Amino acid sequence: MAKVPPPTAEKKIRIVKKPVTIIKEIEEEKLKVKDFIEPERKPPGRNNVSNRLSGASFSHTPSPKIVPTKQVSKEDAGIYVGFANLPNQVHRKSVKRGFEFTLMVVGESGLGKSTLVDSLFLTSLYSERETLTAVNRIKRTVSVSQSTVEIEEKGVKLKLTVVDTPGFGDSIDNSDSWSPIVSYIDEQYEAYLRDESGLNRRNIIDNRVHCCLYFINPCGHGLKPQDVAVMKCLHDKVNIVPVIAKADTLTKKEVKELKQRILREIYENQIQIYQFPEADEEEDDEEFIAVNKELKNSVPFAVVGSNTVYEVNGKKVRGRIYPWGVVDIENPAHCDFTMLRNMLIRTHMQDLKDVTQDTHYENYRAKKLASGEPLEVSENGGGGRASQELDSRDALLMEKEAELRRMQEMIAKMQASMLQQQQNVS
Repeated sequence: MAKVPPPTAEKKIRIVKKPVTIIKEIEEEKLKVKDFIEPERKPPGRNNVSNRLSGASFSHTPSPKIVPTKQVSKEDAGIYVGFANLPNQVHRKSVKRGFEFTLMVVGESGLGKSTLVDSLFLTSLYSERETLTAVNRIKRTVSVSQSTVEIEEKGVKLKLTVVDTPGFGDSIDNSDSWSPIVSYIDEQYEAYLRDESGLNRRNIIDNRVHCCLYFINPCGHGLKPQDVAVMKCLHDKVNIVPVIAKADTLTKKEVKELKQRILREIYENQIQIYQFPEADEEEDDEEFIAVNKELKNSVPFAVVGSNTVYEVNGKKVRGRIYPWGVVDIENPAHCDFTMLRNMLIRTHMQDLKDVTQDTHYENYRAKKLASGEPLEVSENGGGGRASQELDSRDALLMEKEAELRRMQEMIAKMQASMLQQQQNVS
């Protein structure tokens, strides 16, 4: 009997997995555990394995959480509406229309009023004026003369009207010599009110006095009685800016003492001169605040006028030559000419116009309406320029109507002659 060989033991095959495969399996197990513990953090979608296995639809998935964020400004978000360009629109319209300004100068003859005005605006308004003799000055009464000039600088047009008062303070008896000045100011307010109440208000010409430069004699000891009386009559009708004329005749110490004396007398007599607006530290820049403060401290302005140009040390200056040196009118150390020019033109011209409109004109208008006097309403409105335009249009219409009537008469005559010919033939 043959021997049966014993069964051979099965060979156990050990499969050794690669380290990379083990790492992948560990990562998958971690992901499964993470999905089981924190299911709400998984974003819903079509590739979500748990959704496909459970048959859940996309509509039943939990909605994502909306976390509120901090509000951001429009500039940070890049949003630009465009109303920040409104000042540019106003600027373009104002430059296109131009500006108007009326300046009145009041003071005795010989104080340099005409020279100062020509120096301020670089014009020659009074080049043809003749100096009267003493006999003619005695006979002359106070009058009001008006000169208008259009100035253009860097595309900006300014219609400047200078109102002078020749003969003021020249008479032996100067009592009530300021009546023509007061009457002129009231007449301009009356004309503006009449045009404003008219039918055509778009072409109103503003001839109201926006500023009055009152010249004070430097040879006196402060204000004269005439100065006090005149400024008291004008201070509620116009912006008064006191000016010390021909300040080159005084030393620095004398100018300082005279300024203090004039301000004290103005305060004691309750005269309201032009008040500079208070600067806003939040809205105004530092330069304007400093200039505004310096202008306040310079009132009354001690000025010197000159239109003659000299060459001093290789530099051309406008001034006056004396044996002891040269006075440069544009040098702040010599006089307050630049201060006055900056105030009138560069910094406070619009404020002078606003105060005239909002304060002086409104006071006159309120008194006029409260008095109950009948107001003459202008049919044309707009002053002389608008009335001239309307007059020319009316004349043209009348010419057209007359021509039309002549043509109608000619046609009637022709028809009559034709009718007569037909009757003769028949």
